[in-house]
Amino acid sequence: METLEAIRTRRSVRKFSDRPVEPEKLQAVLEAARQAPSWANMQCWRFVVVDDAATKARISELSYVEAFFGPKGYKSNPAQKALAEAPVVIVACGEPPQSGELRGQQYYLTDVGIATQNLMLAAHDLGLGSVFVGVFDEEQMGELLGIPPELRIVGLFPLGYPQEEAKGGAPRKPLDEIVHYGKYQA
Repeated sequence: METLEAIRTRRSVRKFSDRPVEPEKLQAVLEAARQAPSWANMQCWRFVVVDDAATKARISELSYVEAFFGPKGYKSNPAQKALAEAPVVIVACGEPPQSGELRGQQYYLTDVGIATQNLMLAAHDLGLGSVFVGVFDEEQMGELLGIPPELRIVGLFPLGYPQEEAKGGAPRKPLDEIVHYGKYQA
């Protein structure tokens, strides 16, 4: 698949078949993440790959935050259900001291973001699907997975074969609405 086609056709997948992800495809996805650029090439990302059903179920529970979803949010959040049902969950972490900080901007977030975009595009290229899940109880998730406290969990990525083929995509704003040349035009 060509890069621009992968970018244009990638969709967030929240429903997965029970078909397991082949080890070589999982390795290819992780390798794509590893190849991402980073602040001073510090490569601050760390990944925890989870395929145990009980652990994935607990990850799903920990991604429920009532203040964000409301009291009935757990049952209605398809991304959260995907964490329990996907064959694999990749937990993406960043090590802030391994990345730059300038004027209050912590670049580990950018570094991990770039790596996980590579991860999702590679997954799509290999016929897999994923979705970014960014709401979770970081402290309890870290305890569950044995993640050292100096690392920050940036996102959760359920990974597997889509249950159904993606139809279309979310509409995108036209370029003239989001691009400004020379200076910002209000």
